[in-house]
Amino acid sequence: MIEITVNSAQALSLSDALLENGALSVDVTDAHAGSDQESPLFRDPGESGDPAFRQNRVRATFDEEADPVSSLRQSCVMSEIRPVPNHQLTRIAEQDWVRLTQNQFSPIRISPRLWIVPTWHVPPEAQAINIILDPGLAFGTGSHPTTRLCLAWLDRHLQPGTRMIDYGCGSGVLAIAAMKLGARQAIGIDIDPQAVLTSRENAAQNDVQAVFLEANAPRPEAAEMVVANILSNPLIVLAPLLAELTQPCGTIVLSGILAPQSEKVAQVYRRWYEMSPVIEEEGWVLLSGRRRVGGQSP
Repeated sequence: MIEITVNSAQALSLSDALLENGALSVDVTDAHAGSDQESPLFRDPGESGDPAFRQNRVRATFDEEADPVSSLRQSCVMSEIRPVPNHQLTRIAEQDWVRLTQNQFSPIRISPRLWIVPTWHVPPEAQAINIILDPGLAFGTGSHPTTRLCLAWLDRHLQPGTRMIDYGCGSGVLAIAAMKLGARQAIGIDIDPQAVLTSRENAAQNDVQAVFLEANAPRPEAAEMVVANILSNPLIVLAPLLAELTQPCGTIVLSGILAPQSEKVAQVYRRWYEMSPVIEEEGWVLLSGRRRVGGQSP
């Protein structure tokens, strides 16, 4: 595998050129992911266009007999990138990736009554609320602390009959959990069409009637509960939209936030919400709050 960091104007053309020059696969991620410099990658409902990171980490994998450095040089020529960026080579050992992936995901106990169970496992407790998931192309298997924080919060606080919106639904796990915990309706929204497709498949597998929409679909009516497990910077930018999606006296639940970033995010949301104390797990936090009646604070 070869790894390069380039700007947003170069990432797409370089990725295409690497594929033309022998790369088996190419992925592009935010070079600043997990830091205060991370870029919000999303579109609000009704918006169009391709969002891009400011600095992009491009990783390309090659067959064992290929020459990744030569491919990079040719790709840079095709992409008019001068000089060839600094790069890092990593050898990936051959493995049984299916078995390795399955071994990484075991049933996860969220609470005494709530489990996340991969499709290839038998539920440890048949009488529990078991959410059956096939970890795939969308975030949200229950293995990450932010997902566990949200699921545990829903298990403790969601009231039967609640209507909820999950903004940035990923695998659909939070909307599915909400329905199994007694929600009247759960609507998941994501910018990634693959996430929406995966969420619908996971909902069908769990025999729940959750609704999943792409972010450019018509905006749903405000709900009694809005959950967003994304990242700090997108949560800050999305605050006005998420506030509009929350009914007066409704609840907001936010995660995907590193502990040092929590006060910055909470300060933004205090404009619309009375915020509750932070809940933390493994350096990640969950924020929640109640929507004020009558709009924003002065």
